[in-house]
Amino acid sequence: MNEFFLTLLLMGVLSTGGPLPFWMTSNQFGLMPETSGALALARMGTEYDPSKTVQWRWGASLAANYGGFSATPVILSEAKDLSAKDLRPMVDELYASLKWKVFSVDLGMRRFDLDYYGAGTNTLGSMSTTGGHIIWSGNARSLPGYSANLDPVSIPLTKGRVKFFGSFADYRTTDNRYMKGALLHRTKMGLDIQITERLDFHGVFDHFALWGGKNDALSMPVTLGNYFRVITSRKASTAGTQSDQINVIGDQRGAETFRFNWRGNGWRLSLQHDIPYDDGSGMGFQNFPDGVNTICLGFEEKDQWVTDILYEYQYTMFQSGTRHDRPTTDEEKAHLDPSDEFHYYRHIVGGGDNYFNNGEYKSGWTYYGHTIGNPLFVPKGTHAGTWTGRNTVLGVENNRLKAHHFSIAGKLFRKAPYKLMLTYSHNYGTYGIPYKGESQWLKDWGTVKETPLNQVSGAFVGEIPGLLEHFTLTYGLYADRGELLPDNFGATLGIRYSL
Repeated sequence: MNEFFLTLLLMGVLSTGGPLPFWMTSNQFGLMPETSGALALARMGTEYDPSKTVQWRWGASLAANYGGFSATPVILSEAKDLSAKDLRPMVDELYASLKWKVFSVDLGMRRFDLDYYGAGTNTLGSMSTTGGHIIWSGNARSLPGYSANLDPVSIPLTKGRVKFFGSFADYRTTDNRYMKGALLHRTKMGLDIQITERLDFHGVFDHFALWGGKNDALSMPVTLGNYFRVITSRKASTAGTQSDQINVIGDQRGAETFRFNWRGNGWRLSLQHDIPYDDGSGMGFQNFPDGVNTICLGFEEKDQWVTDILYEYQYTMFQSGTRHDRPTTDEEKAHLDPSDEFHYYRHIVGGGDNYFNNGEYKSGWTYYGHTIGNPLFVPKGTHAGTWTGRNTVLGVENNRLKAHHFSIAGKLFRKAPYKLMLTYSHNYGTYGIPYKGESQWLKDWGTVKETPLNQVSGAFVGEIPGLLEHFTLTYGLYADRGELLPDNFGATLGIRYSL
């Protein structure tokens, strides 16, 4: 039968500064208030019934936060009067799913599945900075749409050792963004390869494209022709903008993920390299060594003080180089069409990928003010203190960084789940707008000593179950110290009812 679940959460949120500390709001699906206040969340639904040939499930999650916003509105065309504190209701999830054998369809708003949960529970959130997915980390709210999915299916002649899986999905943005009403397409393909009885490989190509939408100066028609150009990553027709005719239609990006898993006796080791890309040079690995490198050790026994240990190193400084193009040589011009003025006078080398930003879709890879992917790529206005999710956010301000992230999880006294996270980052801004000093842009790699803003952010979160039947006490302590964010300390305390 379809097992029903119900979760109710009431949480108080407090910080010593204005905005909440980094890990208090990051990877929280965009649900937390921006300053001290409260959060209420109700989740309910059913799971698939494996005993049935045709399975179905549904889910709904409604939330409301109460709190202030962290800056005076700067670009806000719709709302005219915001009180210092207000109640903000949200639809977090609302979906129905149907499954037959290895095929399934999700319709509505549903959270993406994440990886690297610790202590045998997902209620504490992922131990990873990105949830194991640099392009979609659970940092922003869910989008409405559909997703057609294929579970891992064995490839013929491989004796079940090689399996293929994937997804094909379309969504619609509903926030107040630069290109209002923009659509989002996703194509995901992956392989699971069993190398030995203990070692397996997991590889994923995950591609996204923002397209459609309009503003006062620009409009992209939602047509069948444009849709086929989006899903095939082709250039725009002559009716498109010059940028889309030169590059590809819309704002396209994604990630390439490579993971090895080793299963020991009572433990499991995971090694992963997650590579972002924003153009063809990134897809061709010209941006190496950029990416998120994860190593995670987990023990099968989850009722012990330490059950999982994770370390991540993020490096996104190179971005395919310090030049997007260079002048063409006379020899190159001899093979080019002089009427194509763009390519006749410049040779594209593909540098300056500028992750999560776009010249025409200026809100970039953000949704309701939060970065959709890697939360360390903070939205514009974060360092200056002018950011608020109630404004139209115009992309990210920090996509060149080096970061060390350490996390452990387990159960205090072998009963109470906890997670500890500590992140130390060097933040450089972007090639075009560095936080401090000189940028390497248009200079040979390594000839400039760049100056970062250093930042430390930490979190300790946990649960105390069994105080009353079906009730769990939740708590969290958070702190920021450094040059990127204001020094801050925060705490949460909540009660969760689960049925």
